[in-house]
Amino acid sequence: MNFLRWAQRTLFAFAFLAFAYCGYVLTESWIFQRDETRNLERLVLARQTTIIDTSPQASPAPRIAPGALIGRIEVKRLGLSVVVVEGTDGPTLKRAAGHIPGTALPGQAGNAGIAAHRDTYFRPLRSIRKDDVIDVTTPSGGFRYRVVSTTIVSPDDVSVLNSDGMDVLTLVTCYPFNYIGSAPNRFIVRAERIS
Repeated sequence: MNFLRWAQRTLFAFAFLAFAYCGYVLTESWIFQRDETRNLERLVLARQTTIIDTSPQASPAPRIAPGALIGRIEVKRLGLSVVVVEGTDGPTLKRAAGHIPGTALPGQAGNAGIAAHRDTYFRPLRSIRKDDVIDVTTPSGGFRYRVVSTTIVSPDDVSVLNSDGMDVLTLVTCYPFNYIGSAPNRFIVRAERIS
């Protein structure tokens, strides 16, 4: 009987710690999203009086510090709205969507790659459809993209990030969406910029 009581208390302690950790991660993520959204709004407001050329620029992808604010991505029909920062490492993707280093920035000529976890920020992508509109707000302006295709590829297939000179946005997340553990494939959304 003592063993059962001890086992019960131990399991309750583990459950409490698991819930506490989940609460911490969700709270930290929410605070990060709120603070970076305010930062983006401040940067956009500061540049509203400046005329910015939003035509695609053919230039190499700039070097950006890991964790630097890139902007915000929204798909209103899906209720998806998330801050995008530079990088795709574990800590970055816990708090935001990540701009894939080496790809173009949104609004530049080329392929802008953005990744996020399928069980957090990019969960709504399971319902995305052709012709959905993706809005990207950056400190240098706002850009709209229209979804042209979705595909499923292996994790090794990085050709989806290749640039063909067109101004496109590629969203990357794991697939299948309901898979438990490390997913075997990647779900790709390709969208072209609306002039």
